[in-house]
Amino acid sequence: MGKIHSIETMGALDGPGIRMIIYFQGCPLRCLYCHNPDTWNMAHGIEMSADEVVEKAKRYKPYFTPGKGGVTFSGGEPLMQPEFLIQCLRGCKRKGIHTALDTSGAGIGKYEEILEFTDLVILDIKHEEAQMYEKLTGASIEAYHKFKRAVLKKNKKVWLKHVVVPGLTDAEWHLEKLKKEIYSFNNIEKVELLPYHTMGIHKYECLNLPYALSGVEAMDKKKLETLQRKLLQCPVN
Repeated sequence: MGKIHSIETMGALDGPGIRMIIYFQGCPLRCLYCHNPDTWNMAHGIEMSADEVVEKAKRYKPYFTPGKGGVTFSGGEPLMQPEFLIQCLRGCKRKGIHTALDTSGAGIGKYEEILEFTDLVILDIKHEEAQMYEKLTGASIEAYHKFKRAVLKKNKKVWLKHVVVPGLTDAEWHLEKLKKEIYSFNNIEKVELLPYHTMGIHKYECLNLPYALSGVEAMDKKKLETLQRKLLQCPVN
């Protein structure tokens, strides 16, 4: 059994094709810009079996284009429930369903077994430097590095993403270092910078939690587009 926060059907932004997104409950990170604080606590969420998850995915299989549509396991942080995740992934693969793992890499192990049943890794790079990573997430960067090593060893297809926050992760020098981190991966299919937004602030109010970035405005989309072009076009020094 595992803890699920929610399930979205017919999604189109969390991997290739039409997808069902399974949001796992529980996350060890406390990112300053997190817009889903309701996923943090593992004690919350809906209890489901892996068989229930797989059977639900099977019902949507007719909408999945072969090689594209499928199931994306997201969160929260799905790597915090490794045994349950493995059962869900294995079950989907047995049904011929494409699997994607949307993660920050902050888990507790069994990475190679998890990746054995994963077709695509969508990896959120919080920051490339240990000090800033801890400032942004409240956690050590070591878990990310361990997961990264497993991804490289298994040579998995990777989509990389990074949230750009005004005043924190939008500087030119950071972009250069981030670029080096990105190109240290192999088998990259996509790189995307995501704009910081303020749409999750109301959740903090509902949960009576302080919001660390109060007063920080949403990322300017034109500036983000400029940074995205520089990230993809400029050579790594």
